[in-house]
Amino acid sequence: MPGRDGDTDIEQEPRSEPDKKLEIKSTGPNPGDFPDGGFEAWLVVVGGFCAIFSSFGWINCIGVFQNYYEQNQLKHYSPSTIAWIPSTQSFMLFFPGFIAGKMTDELGPRIPILLGSFLHIFGLMMTSISKEYYQFFLAQAVCSGLGCCFLFYPVIAACGTWFLRHRALAFGIMVSGSSLGGVVLPIMVQRLIPIIGFGWTMRAVAFTFLGLLVIANLTIKSRLPPARRPFKFTEMVSPFAEKPFLLLALAALFIYIGGFLPFNFLILQGEASGMSANMASYLVPILNAASIFGRIVPAHIGDTFGVFNVMIVLSAFGAIMTLALWLPAASNAPIIVYAVAYGFASGCTLSIIPAMVAKLGHISKLGARSGALYAFSSIGVLIGSPIGGAIQNRQHGGYSGLIIFSGVALIIGTFFAVFSRAAQVGYKLKVKI
Repeated sequence: MPGRDGDTDIEQEPRSEPDKKLEIKSTGPNPGDFPDGGFEAWLVVVGGFCAIFSSFGWINCIGVFQNYYEQNQLKHYSPSTIAWIPSTQSFMLFFPGFIAGKMTDELGPRIPILLGSFLHIFGLMMTSISKEYYQFFLAQAVCSGLGCCFLFYPVIAACGTWFLRHRALAFGIMVSGSSLGGVVLPIMVQRLIPIIGFGWTMRAVAFTFLGLLVIANLTIKSRLPPARRPFKFTEMVSPFAEKPFLLLALAALFIYIGGFLPFNFLILQGEASGMSANMASYLVPILNAASIFGRIVPAHIGDTFGVFNVMIVLSAFGAIMTLALWLPAASNAPIIVYAVAYGFASGCTLSIIPAMVAKLGHISKLGARSGALYAFSSIGVLIGSPIGGAIQNRQHGGYSGLIIFSGVALIIGTFFAVFSRAAQVGYKLKVKI
């Protein structure tokens, strides 16, 4: 009978122990036999946590650099021009995802993770000695961002081979590393720069990541052998012929257009509303601290009530909070409350998508399919912040247009997620998916 993720459960007669060992030698692990736990499986989650702390966690603190560059090395450039650095870094995390995912499917996760570790550390070291705009762009946005990409997708694909019933929970725990990174790293950067300077701060961050990535390289592995399928360009585009996948990709596109604007501009908007620079510097860590719970708790609920159902509710909640709370916020209290509320919502919407992709195809193609979806939706990451910065410029420093743009994009993304769900099971509210 069909399994929960499209796999097939085949009833077999009990085999003797020697027969089982012979089967393992001849056919390898059964793709449908998920251990859903055990020492090796949770060790992969630990290693994945370290890798995602160092990669996605670094992307989550990009708002700090938007604020810092505007006041220091790049103060002669407009906010929209500066925004291309963090937005391109986020874009590089997502867009080459098909390459990273396909490489993982073909070679296993170890080689891509090793490559990503080198690129990320090298990019940060080069950022530490950068002086000009193009240097920051190439080192931080392109090189480090590409390294983050090769640290994210192999981890997702490897973890997916170990879990089925608790897959969303495992993904949530692992991806919560990005939230913890978003709490620790902004505070670390902002506190170290006045003491040891920008250059040595970036080197300190790079050495911290080096230690964590050693753990990741030693612990992350796939339960299944590499697929060894020849590359076909059609594999990158064929999933979009499936209506549920296409609608989910459009949902991710619009959610990423609006979803990263609070990370980039909340500090600046807080200071513009009269918040002290010291208090405003904690807004991104507060947002990311709340998203730790948003990554784990909804993921666990998603295993029970369906990942699509949970994602739709929380993405709608994030959009409502953006328009109803952040838009009129003009003092410290509502801005901080918004940081907490949106942090919790975004923790789910930005991390549960791999579990949603896993619902739409075979686990052996999770790396390539996740990469294809993220490559498409990364366009939203690339253009969202520059558009927001341009809107802010047109308003001569006002933030209402930027906030409305963010909220409307999140609403559109939520509707596409609803349509993706409906393409699979219709509009039956009680169906778990």
